[in-house]
Amino acid sequence: MTEHETPASPAPELFSWEFATDPYPAYAWLREHAPVHRTRLPSGVEAWLVTRYADARQTLADQRLSKNPAHHDGSAHAKGRTGIPGERKADLMTHLLNIDPPDHTRLRRLVSKAFTPRRVAEFSSRVQELTDDLIDGFAERGSADLIHEFAFPLPIYAICDMLGVPREDQDDFRDWAGMMIRHGGGPRGGVARSVKKMRGYLAELIHRKREALPAEAGPGEDLISGLIRASDHGEHLTENEAAAMAFILLFAGFETTVNLIGNGLYALLTHPGQRARLQASLAAGESGLLETGVEELLRYDGPVELATWRFATESVRIGGQDIAAGDPVLVVLAAADRDPERFEQPDTLDLARRDNQHLGYGHGIHYCLGAPLARLEGQTALATLLTRLPDLQLAGDSADLRWRGGLIMRGLRTLPVEFTPVGQSGTGSSGTPGDGVGQDSRGHREDARPTGPTDDVN
Repeated sequence: MTEHETPASPAPELFSWEFATDPYPAYAWLREHAPVHRTRLPSGVEAWLVTRYADARQTLADQRLSKNPAHHDGSAHAKGRTGIPGERKADLMTHLLNIDPPDHTRLRRLVSKAFTPRRVAEFSSRVQELTDDLIDGFAERGSADLIHEFAFPLPIYAICDMLGVPREDQDDFRDWAGMMIRHGGGPRGGVARSVKKMRGYLAELIHRKREALPAEAGPGEDLISGLIRASDHGEHLTENEAAAMAFILLFAGFETTVNLIGNGLYALLTHPGQRARLQASLAAGESGLLETGVEELLRYDGPVELATWRFATESVRIGGQDIAAGDPVLVVLAAADRDPERFEQPDTLDLARRDNQHLGYGHGIHYCLGAPLARLEGQTALATLLTRLPDLQLAGDSADLRWRGGLIMRGLRTLPVEFTPVGQSGTGSSGTPGDGVGQDSRGHREDARPTGPTDDVN
């Protein structure tokens, strides 16, 4: 706070449970009084928080800030607290969130082949099919937890299909992913164990796919096979890189969409006027408000609260603050996207907002790779729920809801809702009757699962 006035009030407490419920007043204080603020994180690591929009946008694109934890000027213990729990021990460090050009450029080019506009269009009917199937699973009951029964399974099975994980193995991935969400802000041991299990499974899957890989790629080839094929044709993708890439596509790809859907639904349920406008637009067969609405939900209470770690490779000046080489820097996307210097009435939810260049999926070379697919899933999920369950409402008091602890992501633990029970039509987007959702003894889905998005998260 070297070039800013001394505030009249003390700095707010950060990273408490109360803060997690509504961090926006604290972020407003930081933007005004300490826009580039050094703080001690719950992990014990000290880092700089960047909260103003202009500074955030500059920081996200500044190549003097490395994604490689090797540039962190901290102890070995501190370095181990700055990434995904367990990724270092599992030899999963060489992924998009931890590397810089030219390696980042090479790996991103390989993966980006899976996210062309044509492939996004091809996924839309499968996303709609899964969305309808999941709603069929609770529509007759008149109540549901939209996190565990809808927002969570939608992207996790989609990611698995995209990677090429056999369907008989996908429930294991659901369990591992659930452990990552449940322990996002607590003991890292559970997450590390899940990461280790994923690493072992992915190594075996990559080996099996390499052994069975046909000479020529067929239509709709899965992403792991595509990565292996690229490696075998001179792109120099090692097996560790392939495993790390598959891991981060799963890890980073599913929770962003879980939170986009969950946070978006919560915002709509607590803003009845905006929700009514959207439902009227959908009933009229219009898509414009849905498209701008999802962008506004990403800005207003997005799925990624802080961009992933960056480390100064030399002395850097951000927002009038000198940051030393080796210091960690975290861009607070949630604070930047409510900056009144950039957005008119930033604390107001306006689904029709047009001037909305939010940072919800980052900026620069680390802009979210799977953003178009995540948006597709978000639009499909919200539109279908509001159309099929028009009187959807929160079950209980919103003050009783709890947000998951954690540093990077922002999402609800649960989202209990109630609505008028409806008869199961058994009809998904394909119009085929009798294709509802089955569950096994653990409550896992047994039906077909579509392909979906993934993310190079900020």
